[in-house]
Amino acid sequence: MTPAPPPIGRALPAGLDEHGIFRSLFAAYPDGLIVADADGRIVLANEVAAQLLDYRVDALVGLSVEALVPDAIRPRHAGFRDAYAKSPRPRPMGTQMDLVARRRDGSEVMVEIALSPLQEHGLPYVVAAIRGIGAYPRVRQALQRAHYAEQVAQFGRLAVDARDPLSLIEQVPRFAIEGLEAASATVFLLQANRLDFRVAACAAPAPGEGAGDNVPNRPDTLPGYVLAQAMPVRCDDLARETRFTVPPSWLHSGAASALAVPLHDRGRIVGAIAVRARTPARFGDDELRFLDSLASLLATSLQRAQTEEQLNHSQRLESVGQLTGGIAHDFNNLLTVISGNLQVLEELPSVSADPFAQQLVGAASRASRRGAELTSKLLAFSRRQVLKPTALDTGMLLRSLADMLRRTLDQRIRIEVDAPAECPPVLADAGQLESALLNIAINARDAMPEGGLLWFACREVPARSPDLPAELAEAEGTSYVAIAVGDTGCGMPEEVRERAFEPFFTTKDAGRGTGLGLATVYGFAKQSKGAVGLDSAPGKGTTITLFLPSEPEAASIDVEAEAPAALPPGLHVLLVEDDAEVRSVAQRFLIALGCSVTACASAEQALHELRPGGGIDMLLTDIALGSGMRGTELAERSRARLPQLPVLLMSGYASALLEAPSGWHLLRKPYTRAELGRAMARALASIRPG
Repeated sequence: MTPAPPPIGRALPAGLDEHGIFRSLFAAYPDGLIVADADGRIVLANEVAAQLLDYRVDALVGLSVEALVPDAIRPRHAGFRDAYAKSPRPRPMGTQMDLVARRRDGSEVMVEIALSPLQEHGLPYVVAAIRGIGAYPRVRQALQRAHYAEQVAQFGRLAVDARDPLSLIEQVPRFAIEGLEAASATVFLLQANRLDFRVAACAAPAPGEGAGDNVPNRPDTLPGYVLAQAMPVRCDDLARETRFTVPPSWLHSGAASALAVPLHDRGRIVGAIAVRARTPARFGDDELRFLDSLASLLATSLQRAQTEEQLNHSQRLESVGQLTGGIAHDFNNLLTVISGNLQVLEELPSVSADPFAQQLVGAASRASRRGAELTSKLLAFSRRQVLKPTALDTGMLLRSLADMLRRTLDQRIRIEVDAPAECPPVLADAGQLESALLNIAINARDAMPEGGLLWFACREVPARSPDLPAELAEAEGTSYVAIAVGDTGCGMPEEVRERAFEPFFTTKDAGRGTGLGLATVYGFAKQSKGAVGLDSAPGKGTTITLFLPSEPEAASIDVEAEAPAALPPGLHVLLVEDDAEVRSVAQRFLIALGCSVTACASAEQALHELRPGGGIDMLLTDIALGSGMRGTELAERSRARLPQLPVLLMSGYASALLEAPSGWHLLRKPYTRAELGRAMARALASIRPG
């Protein structure tokens, strides 16, 4: 016999009955309530349960509770229900596992469920109280954070695999909108001139907005304000925003709040990511961290792509540099033969007495000198020229160069110099630096056929400054001087910028340029332990910046110092040169200088002549001597045998001069007879002072 239910205390106002009270309580209860019979069929449900499970109340009634169970556990659920029916008691479900309910559309929601049997009250039913745990603030926050973490992880995987940074940038707005449930998202990238932001990618923009648009870099724009503040910016009410100007199109499209974070590249802000929402105060600290994580991943990917491109570009230029250096070596030997024979030819009586013959020899000699200048440029690009770095007053150099250019350039070109007094000296070869700046200025002139502004500027850049190029950013303890040359000319498109420093690449008409101007600038900067930067865009002009050390780092090689030109009469010179024609020219020069000559084609042959009492007064040897012993080794062995023997090394391959041991006297090919005489006199003076 079923026991009678416990009595319920009654203190109801007149006119109210228990049935009405309990119906109202069932409907108003804050949790979802479902009443099911012994077969698991729903006989009663309240509105809260219907909303939680995405059903209408009348659609829930008559439904089996198995329909609310996820597919993965549905086969086992009937067994759970049967076990509970045999021993019904009030208890919470899911103490050993997370509970998930299946909604009408197949989606799932995490829930808590408490079961209460009504059999003890004479009713064959079970009441299930269902609460969506997402309703708890802490749980909701945890779920939201988990969602953000998953979105960031997905984007991170995409960033790792992406090889094209542009495709990754295009994905950012989608991830921002889906992750934050925002109305729109935009990626702004700062242009090279730092005057504008370009809309690199956007999703669901306001009317009139789109990818490719330019936004001024001013504090009254959202990205400009982010850059000025150098920190994230959150706006809870766009309609009342006063820190920056809110475009009317944002408000017209329903935007009510916004969040923007900066994009960093090695300590510099290079852009921003911004999102907008249609509800006020939509973005909190979790949303800020999520967007900042996207920005960090994007910035890292952009840095990686930039580093890879710089490495590939450097490797290409290095390969070309090795090739051009070898060409310059061979070409210098040819020029030595050509210019040497021309010098001998012009002194022949039959030529010196014939004006027409003199004219022909003079033209050939001038062409030979131009060829030597060309090889010098090739060596500059391949970083195999011999530099003589000294401390230079940068401001004085720029002002002097500007004065010279004002006298020679088109008067429609205005020249300005910005050289602050506090700018430190720069460590560089004076002639090569002036030549590099002149090359840049000539290119600027050609880019402004109708006139414009040519400007020079210099400033100190501390070690590890974010303003330094990537290849110098990690240099320890070295400060640099940035020397910039800019113009207001036509600028360069991207395909030209990418090849601007390649040798022989030129956009000028045939016959108007060799394509070696910027190549020599690049080589000079690299060999000077610096770097060069290029900032240009069509219609925006061009700025080229040389970054050169402001402190000495290495001793220079002195090959040009003046020395007494007189040589002792009858000086016996051992000449070692593997190229027969170059050897012949050098032998003629030596004889014309009053020397006696023993000529050898190899170092091994020359060693037989180098013995005490052999009568050799000086060794003149090429450094690269074919497949045999190098001239530097020959010089060292000669000094070991004859410590007081003057030695002069020569080469048409400037890297060989750079690699020569310090203290040796050096002569670069091609050379004139006078240059050979001065170099020999210096070598003699170092052994026999006074």
